[in-house]
Amino acid sequence: MADNLRVAVIGAGRMGADHIQRLHTRIHGAEVAAVVDIDLERAQAAVAHIPGARAFATAAEAYATSVENGDVNAVLIATPGFLHEQALLEALPLDIPILCEKPLTPDADSAWKIVEAEVAMGRKRIQVGFMRRFDAEYAQLGGLIRSGELGELLMLHCRHRNPDTPAGFTNEMLINDSVVHEFDVIRYLTGEEITSVQVRLGKASSKAPNGQHDPQHVLIETSTGVLADVEIFVNAQFGYEVATQAAFEDGIVDIGGDGGPYLRRAGRWGGTVTPGFEARFGAAYDAEIQSWVDAALRGEIGGPSAWDGYATAACCEAGVEAQKSGEKVAVVLRERPALYGEGAP
Repeated sequence: MADNLRVAVIGAGRMGADHIQRLHTRIHGAEVAAVVDIDLERAQAAVAHIPGARAFATAAEAYATSVENGDVNAVLIATPGFLHEQALLEALPLDIPILCEKPLTPDADSAWKIVEAEVAMGRKRIQVGFMRRFDAEYAQLGGLIRSGELGELLMLHCRHRNPDTPAGFTNEMLINDSVVHEFDVIRYLTGEEITSVQVRLGKASSKAPNGQHDPQHVLIETSTGVLADVEIFVNAQFGYEVATQAAFEDGIVDIGGDGGPYLRRAGRWGGTVTPGFEARFGAAYDAEIQSWVDAALRGEIGGPSAWDGYATAACCEAGVEAQKSGEKVAVVLRERPALYGEGAP
């Protein structure tokens, strides 16, 4: 195995730039070797402070130039989700470790193509970037559930609130770009597949742009009947909040509430709210990337697999259908390949 990951980061936008900085300054056992972006000037700016790193306009150019001679031996995909299928199909034949930001792909059929391509290789190369699995509070809640200390888990109540949305953020993106995280974390916490999704549209905020119904209430059921609900509110104005309450037979657990100092001063009281996902989940992203690097150097993956990406894409597909119909929609999954084992997602 290689003694160091030399990573080509595909995409130098908001998420890609964050990962480039993370790999360069905080992750052990890895370095940024190349950055690819269709905007070559943006790629060049991203590597300007990284000695030896090169900028390319296409992944094919980066691979042709850098993989055969060993300058690149791993890939991190941080492009918009609709570009992931092509990026993954280009990277898989290289037979090197891949971290793909969520979603694996935007729909179940294209995600299944990725699963089939990886199964044909006979080994897992893709880790999907669901960072909440690496958040300390979610990990603690998962441990409580698996320990049985509070009896059986019965229900999960999730809140996912953003201050606002960028231009072009569609109604479907509330499911595909936001609730996708809840789908994965519910699978992770319960160790079960999701069997159905329903979406309720109530009173809409005047802050939501045209064509977007916000907030929405998503109702979810797992294979053993654990019920979960998600308040997705992407124009909440006040800040960024992701929180979960778990109801057990013998107790209630809350995670993700307001953190930091609670101050009383000059006749006022309160604290601060994180402004965005980078602040709320910064430590989780660090842990996620470090886990990927450590596992890749052992020839393994260190987090969610392509199967998890496919299963979550199927949940999103059902969620968008439910969003449009208002009906309860079954999540349809193909048979899980042996490559991904059995047991908890």
